[in-house]
Amino acid sequence: MSEVIVSMKGICKSFPGVKALDDVSFELRSGEVMALLGENGAGKSTLMKILSGVYTRDSGTMQIFGKEYGDLTPKQAQEAGVAIIHQELNMCRHLSVTENMFLGREIRGKFTLNNAKMEDEARAILEDLKIDIDPKQIVGDLPVSKQQMVEIAKALSINARILIMDEPTSALTAKEIEDLFRIIHKLKSEGCGIVYISHRLEELQHIVDRVTIMRDGQYITSMNFGDATMDQIIAHMVGREIKEKFPKVECEKGEKVFEVKNLNAGRMVRDINFSVYAGEIVGFAGLMGAGRTETTRAIFGADPKESGEIYVDGKAVKINCPMDAIRNGVVLAPEDRKKDGLCTKLSIRHNLALPNLDMVCNQLGIVNNQKEQALCDKAVEDLRIKTPNVEIDSGNLSGGNQQKVVVGKWLARNSRVVIFDEPTRGIDVGAKVEIYHLMNELKKQGIAVMFVSSEMPEVMGIADRIIVMCDGKITGEVMAAETTQNEILTLATAFEDKQISGAKEREEAS
Repeated sequence: MSEVIVSMKGICKSFPGVKALDDVSFELRSGEVMALLGENGAGKSTLMKILSGVYTRDSGTMQIFGKEYGDLTPKQAQEAGVAIIHQELNMCRHLSVTENMFLGREIRGKFTLNNAKMEDEARAILEDLKIDIDPKQIVGDLPVSKQQMVEIAKALSINARILIMDEPTSALTAKEIEDLFRIIHKLKSEGCGIVYISHRLEELQHIVDRVTIMRDGQYITSMNFGDATMDQIIAHMVGREIKEKFPKVECEKGEKVFEVKNLNAGRMVRDINFSVYAGEIVGFAGLMGAGRTETTRAIFGADPKESGEIYVDGKAVKINCPMDAIRNGVVLAPEDRKKDGLCTKLSIRHNLALPNLDMVCNQLGIVNNQKEQALCDKAVEDLRIKTPNVEIDSGNLSGGNQQKVVVGKWLARNSRVVIFDEPTRGIDVGAKVEIYHLMNELKKQGIAVMFVSSEMPEVMGIADRIIVMCDGKITGEVMAAETTQNEILTLATAFEDKQISGAKEREEAS
């Protein structure tokens, strides 16, 4: 059995109104990948933030490589060999890859920074990991997936022997996930201990040795991954058996509720045409960069349209900004809920009330506290938002509960069209099922539901009809019950296939 490199015992941590960790224990060994699992709000990220010096503990003991530590600062944690890659990337977008990797520990020459040496070291680390990124490139110009790889390279540049990955694959394509797993196997073979936090349980079989499961801020169990079934792991995580991973309700297809005709907006939204009927959920599938998110933003008025017509209940509506969309019953739960869907420094109450002031204010613009409270109570109850009260800052909620607040503010308006963009990204299996139940409820009420997802099983499991996009265009439409993943993937790579065939034709012609 390999050496124990992290030992945490009896860890407790409280925030105002919430006990985040209650007598939690955790161990990590060298050369292993430990999956730290649990629902949103279980305390996984809080525990790892204590290990990495972001938070201080209230009580408990902590040893790293056999040495006892009290409260750590992030710098002390780095010096002890601990690095964390946060779910929300911690990059200075205006700086280069090299500058990000050496930020706070720059290599100095006699009078100035030794930029050439830092660049050479950054390039060597990237090449060793087989990451194709120019160290001179500005981080803000890189896609999120590449920024994720820079975070990993940055962690390794400080010679981290304990690497914490919090939802590392949430923004990666299948190919990039393969590259990440290759890097993880390499680090593991070199004796690095890796803590892997993910809600994508299907990934675990490729990399994980052991699992530690938490629930409601408490330690539940640890086990070898090979000794447990996925159903057992899920039952430990949620405290109950989840019988249906993708619950689905059958409804009679009703009238056409929503229609988009000839929508164009920039390079990634070209001549989009589709309809959504009452009693159905329409999923949008495709690879990253296919134009799905851009389409939802253009519909909602968040991005300008060049042309196109939108109809709600057969009536043409003009949507030039989000307020126009909201007034016409079209709402969007965006992909980046923290950046675009929530005011994280404001309370749950204020987040739920802000877009609904016209409903909770009197004619003088004064908030009716009773109406506001009723709106908040209904959202918390209907969506089962886990919170001690609605005065808690929404930024302190788990990812799944933040998503519920985003959805809750729109449901108060009795909207006719609800668009979900990656609604289950970064949330746990239990919260995912609750979001699916919510979508089904909207479907039963005759509301037009459309959602974007990069997870193929999810699209096929929840949608009734699937629209596939590639390179800003719709390349196909299939019924979920009658299609296969291969058929969807073929439609999702239509442009890629054309590029390959075009290249072959040019090669033959020459």
